[in-house]
Amino acid sequence: MARPRQTLLTRQRIVDAASALVDAEGLEALSMRRLATELGVQGPSLYNHFPTKADILDAVADGVISQVSLAAFGTADWASALRSWARSYHAVLVAHPNVVPVLAHGPGRRPAALAMADVVYGALIDAGWPPARATHIGALMRYLVTGSALGSFALGFDIDPELYERYPHLQAAPRLAEHHVAVDEGAFELGLDLLINGLLASRREDRVDDVRA
Repeated sequence: MARPRQTLLTRQRIVDAASALVDAEGLEALSMRRLATELGVQGPSLYNHFPTKADILDAVADGVISQVSLAAFGTADWASALRSWARSYHAVLVAHPNVVPVLAHGPGRRPAALAMADVVYGALIDAGWPPARATHIGALMRYLVTGSALGSFALGFDIDPELYERYPHLQAAPRLAEHHVAVDEGAFELGLDLLINGLLASRREDRVDDVRA
């Protein structure tokens, strides 16, 4: 009797399995041995596609970034494009929170992350922002998005009412957990509004200064 045909092991299969494992159990659950078990292969076969676990993590992180929409750049003004991109970026990271610590270190050599940085920076330069300021804006947007996805502000409060008897301004804190989605999304949207509006105001002031000069 012929032996059952084994499913071909590919880079994409490895990345998909690693992504599912990280999403379900966190970064600490990912190991070459565990991944090989999940895929039903021998551990050494993974090394034919990825030299190290870090390389797999990079591919997982880049796969997450590839889901972020950059469609607004080139079709909307710079402020609207930034807002649309930030919302997509935020939504993707909220859907894959366990990968955020990897992404927080920057794009490294990851193709999708570098392509995203290139599009955002290029759009800001095309809009007339000086290179240094465009870099600052890109970094600031990343701080807001990754920071907002690293953890829940609301879920950081204990639900025991007695804990807050000594803190008169935190009497409603035990109920924050019930509304954590609204609190966290509201905070992100507020931060995004303040950031974009501040940048728009800065541009207006720059134009006034240019006219006066």
